[in-house]
Amino acid sequence: MAALSIQIRRIIPLPCWKSSLSSRSLQQRHRFHQQSHATNPPSTPRASIPDFAFAFDIDGVLLRSSKALPRAQEALRLLQRDRIPFILLTNGGGKHETERVAELTKALRVPLDTSMFVQSHTPFAELVHGNERTSALKDKCILVTGGERDNCRKVAEDYGFTNVLSPADIIIQYPDIMPFVHSQSYADYSRPLPRPLHEPHTKPQGPLKIDAIFIFNDPRDWALDTQLILDLLLSHNGILGTISSLNNNPSLPNRGYQQDGQPPLYFSNPDLFWAAKYHLPRLGQGGFREAFEGIWAAVTGGEEKGVTLQKKMFGKPFQGTYEFAERRLVDHRNFLASSIASEPLPALKTVFMVGDNPTSDILGANQYSSLGGSNWYSILVRSGVFSGDEPEHIPKVIVDDVWDAVQWGLKYSGWRE
Repeated sequence: MAALSIQIRRIIPLPCWKSSLSSRSLQQRHRFHQQSHATNPPSTPRASIPDFAFAFDIDGVLLRSSKALPRAQEALRLLQRDRIPFILLTNGGGKHETERVAELTKALRVPLDTSMFVQSHTPFAELVHGNERTSALKDKCILVTGGERDNCRKVAEDYGFTNVLSPADIIIQYPDIMPFVHSQSYADYSRPLPRPLHEPHTKPQGPLKIDAIFIFNDPRDWALDTQLILDLLLSHNGILGTISSLNNNPSLPNRGYQQDGQPPLYFSNPDLFWAAKYHLPRLGQGGFREAFEGIWAAVTGGEEKGVTLQKKMFGKPFQGTYEFAERRLVDHRNFLASSIASEPLPALKTVFMVGDNPTSDILGANQYSSLGGSNWYSILVRSGVFSGDEPEHIPKVIVDDVWDAVQWGLKYSGWRE
């Protein structure tokens, strides 16, 4: 996620979706403010918020499956007691932020709120109204894959997308699109398609056109999702049931593939493995992406023919996700500062990124170039994916668990001797 270029950065507010969900988010933040003071009264009141903060991965750092890891609660309560800001930065997802934060609060028995939480698809919310690189997708037709049932569709709608399809909608109405799928298993959460698909012997008025593809979470049906995504990336202008005449044209960039108005493809999580309840790491969304890239190469000729899969990646270790997380952390520090009488808030100088995955948490922190001038130091714990001696990407320090990580960060920052 490069030499550090230090420059003054205007504090950017939370994305537009927050205001549309203000009732849930603001109520949760108010409860957090009340509960954190009730649960963790400062032993020695501090005059100000420190110039350092923490960012924690979740699975393998704070939780294993849905259960809190030993000393995770104590670590977070210590930070809240001393008013040391932290955020949770995870490549997990599949649920809305308010729902996930409520689950974490219950599991960890520590008050949390959405202002201190970023999951892999949280930055997708900024694409509703667009940004300097992407036009608004609010009313465009998007295909959302991954997660349980249609939970990710509902998350996308909560973000503000108004025209969201799931693979279930397509397979129920057109079961022949993937013959080996038991389409009726999707019946209870599918919705009618807004337009028919293109078919060779009919000419429907305005066939279904997909404007963007989002993999919100780990796909549950790799076969169906792979087939639909492949069809769309080979299509003309994102119209399912068509084939682009530009495909395999050696005179065009990327040999003509993805050069004919096909929808952009967004992945939210590059993790190949994650720490689940099983004692060995399990394949994650990164496994699905690697499998799809293999199929894409087999179909198009791949790099041997000069063809790559054009995609947009979110999640750790990518720069954009860490920029989003830093903006969220700055906002949370401002909120904490506003709740106490203190001297002016110092600039954020140091962030300790605590994670269990060398290829996402550690690599991301090591290579992150902060636009606000902060230094990010990586701390690798042995309680999750990593349990060996020599990680692929070298952290600032390796410790046993999250409690040791917090203690190391506090000592390094001079907060505790």
